Amino acid sequence: MISRSAISLEDIWVYYGETPALKAIDLDIEDGEFLGLIGPNGGGKTTLIKVILGLLKPDRGRVTVFGSPPDRLGRARGLIGYVPQRNQSDWNFPVSVLDVVLMGRYGRIGLFRRPSAADQAVALKSLEAVQMQEYARRHLAQLSGGQQQRVMIARALAGEPRLLLLDEPAAGVDISAEEQFYELLRELKEQHGLTIVVVTHDIAVVSSHVEKLACLNQTLYIHASPEEVLTAGTLQKVYGCEVELLAHGRIPHRVVEEHE
Repeated sequence: MISRSAISLEDIWVYYGETPALKAIDLDIEDGEFLGLIGPNGGGKTTLIKVILGLLKPDRGRVTVFGSPPDRLGRARGLIGYVPQRNQSDWNFPVSVLDVVLMGRYGRIGLFRRPSAADQAVALKSLEAVQMQEYARRHLAQLSGGQQQRVMIARALAGEPRLLLLDEPAAGVDISAEEQFYELLRELKEQHGLTIVVVTHDIAVVSSHVEKLACLNQTLYIHASPEEVLTAGTLQKVYGCEVELLAHGRIPHRVVEEHE
């Protein structure tokens, strides 16, 4: 039988010193799935992304991306596009939007080779996909937070990936821009046949757009449709606090109260 998994995690354990960050994680993400990864701060979400990227080797368990361990993908690493947290980027670096997007081509052309006209065309097409082509010659620092994140998605798309991983991509943008952002991701998934995994704290917004939610707090509590997750009493177990129902969009959402 041919596996439909884009990502397969089997009994993944990760320790920082003697403290477990991930415990016995079993997760299969199907090719073409749009997944929201939710959970409290310190629950292991970014650690899990690093494992999938091959930046962190688990202490135990097996991980494959499109059938291969991520550290053995070689040039096929271009199949993975990554958008890091906004606080990991220098938005004042003196570079144009187009130059930022061209950085996404280096995995294919090599770090010390000049981008060709074909690479420029791919970069411009990636900007068009996120509706930012008219800003190609602008300085990155001149853009709003939502526009900057669109540029970072374009950079990831420029590598022509099949898998897109995003770590808190909408942090710091207003609610209207956040809704537009997730709608853009959904459109990109449909147009490019992408598998998308997005780490987020905004359960209410992301639940209206993704196909599956995975709830993580060191242990994976559930991987299911938003409807199942939000009606299964899972969030209280994951976050360790009471939750409040809020009607929003096509399904009821639960909003987590402030807690320690």
